[in-house]
Amino acid sequence: MNKKPLIYPYIPNSVPEIKKQMLSAIGAESIEEFYADIPDNLRLKGKMDLPEPFLAEYELKTHVETMLSKNRTAGEYTSFLGAGCYQHHVPAVCDEINQRGEFLTAYAGEPYDDHGRFQALFEYASMMGELLNMDVVNIPTYDGFQAAATAIRMASRITGRGEVLISRQINPAKLSKIEDYCGHDLELKLIDYDPATGQIDLAALRNNISANTAAVYFENPSYLGVIEIQGDEISTIAHDCGAIGVVAVNPITLGVLKPPVEYGADIVCGDIQPLGIHMQFGGGHAGFIATRDEEKYVMEYPSRLFGITPTAVEGEYGFGDVAYERTSFAVREKGKEWVGTAAALWGITAGVYLALMGPEGMQEIGETMMSRAKYAMVELNEIQGIKAPLFTAHHFHEFVVNFNQTGKKVVDINRALLEYEIFGGTDLSTQFPELGQSALYCVTEVHTKTAIDHLVKALKEVITK
Repeated sequence: MNKKPLIYPYIPNSVPEIKKQMLSAIGAESIEEFYADIPDNLRLKGKMDLPEPFLAEYELKTHVETMLSKNRTAGEYTSFLGAGCYQHHVPAVCDEINQRGEFLTAYAGEPYDDHGRFQALFEYASMMGELLNMDVVNIPTYDGFQAAATAIRMASRITGRGEVLISRQINPAKLSKIEDYCGHDLELKLIDYDPATGQIDLAALRNNISANTAAVYFENPSYLGVIEIQGDEISTIAHDCGAIGVVAVNPITLGVLKPPVEYGADIVCGDIQPLGIHMQFGGGHAGFIATRDEEKYVMEYPSRLFGITPTAVEGEYGFGDVAYERTSFAVREKGKEWVGTAAALWGITAGVYLALMGPEGMQEIGETMMSRAKYAMVELNEIQGIKAPLFTAHHFHEFVVNFNQTGKKVVDINRALLEYEIFGGTDLSTQFPELGQSALYCVTEVHTKTAIDHLVKALKEVITK
């Protein structure tokens, strides 16, 4: 009858005295006042169907660890999954630096005082600019999906046009995000790919481009792993119609592949997760956008840009925002796009990775991945009923494996591979039904010859059962 109110140890304002003080400070009589505008028929009556809370820290820790123990991770199994989130070796120095108090903060990598953060992000942007051969690189967006959507909106604002052509060999999840960002006021058209090479169908591109096209967007390598060697032709087609070329790229490929600007790209975007950032169950991502140093591009960035400038002290430099008035931080209602919590910490982490690797390291890791992926493709293609790769074009570290001739479904093959402690490739049978029973396999520097041979042996056994 006299049960005390429950005070949650992890929620400070669950203490009755704190609640009372907060209500007093804002002049409210009760919490109910906050919900007065919500119609009664929309409000939940009664308690939510939730389990009772663990009030002791040890009990909570044990409960969470018990749930997590049901997972099988890429640290325990050999994983050939990729499709936008990649397993790479993360040097210890990346974690050491990004956990420093100057950078690791409670909100968005945004401490109340700058202890070198601006310089660290300037150095990150500078190294990314060198890698991309571009002049301007933004402070990271949430992920590569957002970066792609924002790049497209930038192109639309610059050209004043409302149509965007997008290569159809795109991750459906990324396309969904682009539709969320752009679909309400831009017309998005998908351009087909050549079924033999996997590259963009240039005839289809020419037939669909128009005077209303703001941008031609494609990825290199594509979601299906194909290296697009027609970049110059695609850029020419876009520019001849006054459109902007937007290219998404995996930055870890640029130690061996030409940066998109060298085949005509105007805006380059992508995800920096491969640069020293753990997979974190798909959550550790951040996106970049890069352009030439031209006012028409710079003033359309919605996100922050950091520059370097002399200070009043001779020989001393400062680091800070460039054209801050562009952003929604400066004027919320007039910002190019709304920009809130950013992924600055991951920009610092990627900067550490790039500084550690250097040009030679980036070339070496790129060559390593390409050679190991080639070995995997050759070995898999020797298995009866398997075609690897499905497309005739070149690949970097991802490729489509077709299982049509085995008579088995990818979902069943992947389920069987779990018995060998292997995560098989991403099932493409519903994403790209025209490819039949196909899967997207990924090989990185962490996949040794032994790991690839284990996959080959397992697949031989699985498809003959």
